[in-house]
Amino acid sequence: MNIELQTYAAHRSAILKLGLPLIASNMAQFAIHMTDTIMLGWYDVTALAAVTLASSLFFVVFIVGSGFAFAVTPIVAAAAEAGDEVQVRRVTRMGLWLSVIYGFIFTLPFLWAEPILLAMGQEPIVAAAAQDYLVIIAWQMIPALLVMTLKSYLAALEHTAVILWATIGTAIMNVIVNYALIFGNWGAPEMGIEGAAIASLLVTLGNVVILVAYGLIKLPQYDLMRNVWKSDPQIFWRVFHLGWPIGLTSLAEGGLFTASAIMMGWIGEIELAAYGIAIQLASMTFMIHIGFSQAATVRAGRALGRQDEPNLRRGAVMAIGLSAVVAFTTVAIFLAIPEALISAFIDPNEPEKDMLLSVGVSLLAMAALFQVVDALQVMALGLLRGVQDTAVPMVIATISYWVIGMPISYLLAFTLGVGPVGLWLGLVVGLSFAAVFMMWRFWTRSVRITPLKSAHPSA
Repeated sequence: MNIELQTYAAHRSAILKLGLPLIASNMAQFAIHMTDTIMLGWYDVTALAAVTLASSLFFVVFIVGSGFAFAVTPIVAAAAEAGDEVQVRRVTRMGLWLSVIYGFIFTLPFLWAEPILLAMGQEPIVAAAAQDYLVIIAWQMIPALLVMTLKSYLAALEHTAVILWATIGTAIMNVIVNYALIFGNWGAPEMGIEGAAIASLLVTLGNVVILVAYGLIKLPQYDLMRNVWKSDPQIFWRVFHLGWPIGLTSLAEGGLFTASAIMMGWIGEIELAAYGIAIQLASMTFMIHIGFSQAATVRAGRALGRQDEPNLRRGAVMAIGLSAVVAFTTVAIFLAIPEALISAFIDPNEPEKDMLLSVGVSLLAMAALFQVVDALQVMALGLLRGVQDTAVPMVIATISYWVIGMPISYLLAFTLGVGPVGLWLGLVVGLSFAAVFMMWRFWTRSVRITPLKSAHPSA
């Protein structure tokens, strides 16, 4: 088959067309969590510390389960490029199955989070508030994973606008419900941290309804809900085997930041609250890189379906270049106006404002350091997922983050007494190793697809 070599400009246009709605939807999704952090910061410092801790734990469990959703993207993209509508449906269905099974099993410990947090050395008042949040937010896990799978399905088919508008709508709804339930406005009960949890649960359920409805109405050829209860062992295990390394890779990175939050809690409540602010800012900019990474996964998956390695490589160069421009811009902003950024999260009348600002500014400087290497590693991951290579990246991530990064964090923060800044400097080292070796993995291997077995149209 003759394959036309696309120009870099054509690749740039395609990546931006696919990636910008994904970036905007990621930012809107992140705004939901940002809203919780800002409003709870206005409400109470203890609530802010508790939601920082609880959200970190929820995110670790969630991101592992999201591995099955992320596995849907490259397989569906390759199947769609080959014109196989039945395979698209089969893969998405089994991704939804895995999301439900995982969510049911792994959220049960949230119901007994307080003794677990106390055993981790957290302050009793923070652990109790985190328990109140997690007992409610546990019910969000399954719908949140379903949303991730549906987004992966739609992104692979290059229907990203609906993902953007659905997420913006739910983000606006979250602000309204938060305002009512956290502070007790408009006649609603004042529920504080529990109100934030209820708001997040409601908006996630709304997102599921919107995405399912869109898939059924706008993409009838894939008949997404057909045979939704029918098992499909071959595809189930294909998605599972591709997805579990993605989940564990995400665990290696997400667990790194969760462990750093726990260790920050050992230092003190103020340091943990400041960490929560700095990580929100760093995570917000990281949403841009995730969007480019998701676009790179789809583009790589489609190139793989065509067996088009030249355009795969050209697209990778452009995706990495776009991400790098954003990373260096973010570094400049974080270093130029750190006080203004941190102050947005703090009540002006907060007695501990000066201490929160001092710690937060120093942590934001560290966040600026890892912007570039974090962008590089997530772009490499997106490209490797697109070519359905997930096992080796899992090993690289585990070694980089836990054999290298975490010991250095502990050594600097506690053994050498550097404190919060030393804790995050270790993260920079771990992310740097991951970025180098994952990029090396992508650029030094050729890629070939393993075809899925064809299926009867009724599958």
